Amino acid sequence: MTATIKGIIPVMLTPFTEADAIDYAGLENLVEWYIANGADALFAVAQSSEMQFLSLEERVALARFVVRQAAGRVPVIASGHVSESRDDQVTELTAIAATGVDGLVLVTNRFDPKGQGGAVFMDHLRHLLDALPADLPLGLYECPAPFRRLMSDDELAFCAESGRFAILKDVSCDLETVKRRVALTKNSSLAIVNANAAIAFDAIRSGSAGFTGVFTNFHPDLYKWLLTDSARHPALADDLSVYLALAAMAEPMGYPKLAKLYHQRLGTFACAHSRTIDFDIRERFWALDALLDKIMQGQQIFRARIAAAR
Repeated sequence: MTATIKGIIPVMLTPFTEADAIDYAGLENLVEWYIANGADALFAVAQSSEMQFLSLEERVALARFVVRQAAGRVPVIASGHVSESRDDQVTELTAIAATGVDGLVLVTNRFDPKGQGGAVFMDHLRHLLDALPADLPLGLYECPAPFRRLMSDDELAFCAESGRFAILKDVSCDLETVKRRVALTKNSSLAIVNANAAIAFDAIRSGSAGFTGVFTNFHPDLYKWLLTDSARHPALADDLSVYLALAAMAEPMGYPKLAKLYHQRLGTFACAHSRTIDFDIRERFWALDALLDKIMQGQQIFRARIAAAR
């Protein structure tokens, strides 16, 4: 294993046109925005990308485009296996692997889609390991949809000892679990990267190798500063960690369409259409634009404080 996949890893959005096609011009702008704002890697074809609502052809095209646009500046990892059957998952993952991604991410709930238990999980995992290219770094993702399936310590230890895994996107949302997993994988190539904003700063201080939560779609640069410079400015880091946790509380208000409205404001792309969220989030969540105003105001305040601290 030679790949290093860690740091600030945005879970990428998929821009769509009003006609419900992937907006590749907008996607190009989005990739550039992530990189300009501190991304260390890009996670394409994830839940935030609406992968469950993309055809296999679209998932493959999305991954291939992001790889080409990133052009080696940062690693690109991708998932995209959403089916239940083993054969279909092998087809999906093999197709994504052929796009040139730097890492192929396996969704943990797909190893046991009917919740039958650890033996089924391990049997399915071994089957996929045998079927996938042995030289391609792999990742693990405790994706919350259609259900969150956390890995046991034994399952994680197996993956760490295999030498084939570069990253776990940890969705435990529990600091003690993150700490235990960091210790468990200490001497392996498997990095634990937390995805929960509420514990992001504490997880980083406890050895999480970065952050890969949904609000990397709003302010990856602020998470990057927390990862790289917080030790030199602890009081500012504490204040920032509180802001980041509170801002992320907006996630239930129509994400990922919420993040698309934000990027519509920035001019990254023109359309906030989402296949996952098919309702008017402004109608359902009152004062949503005022909330986005406050999130952006907070960004400006902390960016100014960070600039002044340098």
